[in-house]
Amino acid sequence: MPAPLNVGMIGYGFMGRAHTNAYLKVPRFFPELGRRPALKALCGRNRERAVDFAEQWGYESVETDWRALVEREDIDLVDIGSPNDSHREIALAAAANGKWVLCEKPLAMNVAEAEEMTAAVEAAGVPNMVWFNYRRVPAVALARQIVDEGRIGRPFHYRATYLQDWTIAGDIPQGGETLWRLDAAVAGSGVTGDLLAHSIDTAMWLNGPITRVTADTETFVTERVHQETGALQPVGIDDACMFLARFANGSLATFESTRYARGRKNFSTFELNGNDGSVHFDLEDPQYLDFFEHTRPETGGQVPGHLTGWRRIHVTNSEHPYMDKWWVPGCTIGYEHTFINALADFLAAAGEDIPAQPDFRCALQTQRVCDAVLASARTGEWVETGVEL
Repeated sequence: MPAPLNVGMIGYGFMGRAHTNAYLKVPRFFPELGRRPALKALCGRNRERAVDFAEQWGYESVETDWRALVEREDIDLVDIGSPNDSHREIALAAAANGKWVLCEKPLAMNVAEAEEMTAAVEAAGVPNMVWFNYRRVPAVALARQIVDEGRIGRPFHYRATYLQDWTIAGDIPQGGETLWRLDAAVAGSGVTGDLLAHSIDTAMWLNGPITRVTADTETFVTERVHQETGALQPVGIDDACMFLARFANGSLATFESTRYARGRKNFSTFELNGNDGSVHFDLEDPQYLDFFEHTRPETGGQVPGHLTGWRRIHVTNSEHPYMDKWWVPGCTIGYEHTFINALADFLAAAGEDIPAQPDFRCALQTQRVCDAVLASARTGEWVETGVEL
């Protein structure tokens, strides 16, 4: 029987549910892992809601102060699923107490916080990871495999979109437990940190470092009532963001994100075009990866002209990333499974005493791009990201 890994989960919202489900499911589908998560404690500010969540999901105990949780000797791993403004303080305390640390994205409110958090977990020598779960969509992992196999060749263009529509109404308030993502004091930024952080992480995972950006942002509703105070307050987050980017490998990129794309719920796409091929992915149709093959690396020859065309790959075979752990070919997996796959990778890496990816240092690079995007939007100039090459 694998040794237990006692989990302290901070947060009972959307991410608290997604992460908790992963802790419950990972030992059943990845039984070879050396540690078995045990739901030891759930932390939330509202005791009644925290107790309800703990009872529903099977946590042994409840805390209402995260400080008490990170200091408990019976907690091995702290999972930070709380709003962005709390990530830094919790991570520093968890690392100081020798806990493994998992953190929801974005890592921090800004680069300065992210650097401090990265230094803390590295100095403490504790396993750490940031939940950029879209890397663990099998089709996205297959895109990375295709790139690594040289099937794209020299990259020329990368383009990404991340579109939603849930904040279009002007009477939606900001702040509080449910709408803190619209409050700049808590979220740090709008779509840049919340949505584009995913797009940026995926892009650099597939195509290497982003070195400089030029950006523009827009806030369409400039004042909203705050849920907690009832006062009409300025809106400080970006509702929409578009930026151009340069990668270290010389390729060009466009990124677009908005919460004002009527009809789009979680529309996240990317396309990478290279000399020898292209890949395209759509998160709202996640079981497929579109692949265009022009040159085959095995032979160096071109695909015959009468056979060229985009190929739609149904990513459900046991040969595809992660799928040997799930169902038979033709049966798809979904959103929740990306967290399970991510957690399995984290536990496997920790068992071998190697950094799990994306760790805090990796997420710091994404934070640097996000900060550069927001800086460029303020100045209208190209901004160097400072990402490590």
